[in-house]
Amino acid sequence: MTVFMNELSWIDYQARIEGDAPPLLLPVGALEQHGPHLPLGTDALLSTAVAADVARLVGGLVAPALAYGYKSQPKCGGGQHYCGTTSVDAATLIGSVRDAVREFARHGVTRLVLVNGHYENQWFLTEGIDLGLRDLGPGAPLEVVRLEYWDFLTEATLAQVFPDGFPGFALEHAAVIETSLMLHYHPSLVRVDLIPDEAPADFPPYDVYPTRRHWVPLSGVLSSARGSDALKGKLIADEVAQCLAAAITARFP
Repeated sequence: MTVFMNELSWIDYQARIEGDAPPLLLPVGALEQHGPHLPLGTDALLSTAVAADVARLVGGLVAPALAYGYKSQPKCGGGQHYCGTTSVDAATLIGSVRDAVREFARHGVTRLVLVNGHYENQWFLTEGIDLGLRDLGPGAPLEVVRLEYWDFLTEATLAQVFPDGFPGFALEHAAVIETSLMLHYHPSLVRVDLIPDEAPADFPPYDVYPTRRHWVPLSGVLSSARGSDALKGKLIADEVAQCLAAAITARFP
């Protein structure tokens, strides 16, 4: 049986929700440049793939992704000046999450997990969850977990993936982690021949508005994706899925 909610009829979906009360995983991504070698939809593709792996381990379901994210920032996404990056205002993302929380509660969902794949989304997802739960009132049976899948990578795995040192998650935009995961999940969408080989971006410890475009490499990649491969992607994917499944099982026994 499929783990994807949108592949079920409403009758089968209702039977699952009322029968075994599965955790419902809601991926959240963005439509954002990911260099010349990865597709614009990388964040939603990866959060959906991770959610599906986890759903198979915990008997859950995966809702269609919220595929538009908050505005790309230079230090973690390259910025809004790239063609194809298509972002929403904070209020729009907050409202979408708020509505989703209320709607899933109306269906009878009691365990909801937001799987975020876009760094800039974090606080707006939190606000949407908070407002949605406020709308439902204190007696609502729904409990919500919000997480970023990369937080489940251990130091041991990061050391294997980055033998020369880990540059940090913010600079990992379109770099080794995302490229390796895409090579694992969606290899046909990766242009390995177009991976830039540039030094990591070097940002000052402050922001300036309007954005200083010259701070960001022209490719949009914040640190090199050289060294990415499908085996690293599988290593990352397996660990994330196992650790995330363990966390969900502990939270929702």
